[in-house]
Amino acid sequence: MATNDPAVSIVVPVRNEAGNIAPLVEEIAAAVDGHWPFEVVYVNDGSNDTTEDELRSLMARYPWLRRVRHKQSCGQSAAVRSGVTVARAPLVVTLDGDGQNDPAFIPELIRVLKAGAPRTGLVAGQRVGRKASGFKKFQSRVANTVRGVVLRDGTRDTGCGLKAFRRDAFLRLPYFDGLHRFLPALVRREGYEIAYVDVVDRSRAHGVSNYGMWDRLWIGILDLAGVWWLIRRSKKVPEISED
Repeated sequence: MATNDPAVSIVVPVRNEAGNIAPLVEEIAAAVDGHWPFEVVYVNDGSNDTTEDELRSLMARYPWLRRVRHKQSCGQSAAVRSGVTVARAPLVVTLDGDGQNDPAFIPELIRVLKAGAPRTGLVAGQRVGRKASGFKKFQSRVANTVRGVVLRDGTRDTGCGLKAFRRDAFLRLPYFDGLHRFLPALVRREGYEIAYVDVVDRSRAHGVSNYGMWDRLWIGILDLAGVWWLIRRSKKVPEISED
């Protein structure tokens, strides 16, 4: 049901994920085809494997598949923003390109987003049965606990890549490297409500993680302080009546 005028854009940031692209593209199509007109936008974030070749081959087969390319890796937040910027639909879904996010949950994310319109600006997936090492899960628990205490955004798993949101709301957010980790708090700052959907995590089939945690530890702490400041400085928009 993909058309030139999609109702939903699915944005997938990838870096060196050649072995995961074709299976995930097919899963996405199976999950969303027949629900609404859609497009899939892959953002190749400076890959140096055969990711680009895989995407070009698949684009020749699927007219609803598009590709944005960064000449060098700019990070996950930049890749997500590039994809949302070129997206043609008013509603956007993001998911990680490693195959650990199950596309079967996309229809539920969209259903919840539409049901909550216009007040709901973001529906965030919350992973259950996470497939990760004990150390990595410990890292995530610590990061989510600290973020929750500081920002009070009500989100227990901000690292889940499965999210659905209004494109216009996303593009109004202040952009910085690491934005994708703070979407619930920033969307709430804009006056929207946040909804959550439990999603089942899966094991990575091919390759290794390209976006680690320790390499962003200190930057993440500074980002957290910056987002806290933004929230503290936000003001309510006054309601105006005119006689």
